[in-house]
Amino acid sequence: MATHTFEINETFDVPRNKVFALFADHQRFGKLLGAPVKRIKDSDQANPNGLGSVRRIGVGPIGLEETITSFEPDSLIEYTIISFSPIRNHLGRIRFEDTPEGHTRVRYRISFDDIVPFTGKLVGAGLEWAIRRGIRKVPRLA
Repeated sequence: MATHTFEINETFDVPRNKVFALFADHQRFGKLLGAPVKRIKDSDQANPNGLGSVRRIGVGPIGLEETITSFEPDSLIEYTIISFSPIRNHLGRIRFEDTPEGHTRVRYRISFDDIVPFTGKLVGAGLEWAIRRGIRKVPRLA
């Protein structure tokens, strides 16, 4: 089993609370990724998309379920896949920071282990491509 990691660092001239709100809202996050995303379990926190909430990404049997494992408003979102998947030990971590220029830096890191040898590179490349493509929409969607 091999571990795969990639990180995307982008800076936007958009207030941090607006960028965070875009990533935190499961449905709007789906628009960013270009995939259907639906919250299927609300968080017990004030924000229904917060800690413990569950979202389903995709449709039918090819969908995945993810749960939010850390949620610090305007600062951090972490999530992991909880449904059957071709990868294990998945952790998505999105950190939001202010830059000295007053912009918002997003550090999006994903790590996971592949189950089937040599599939991790392919899965990682597909995920990274989708996120890089989607993250360019932040100024328009936030």
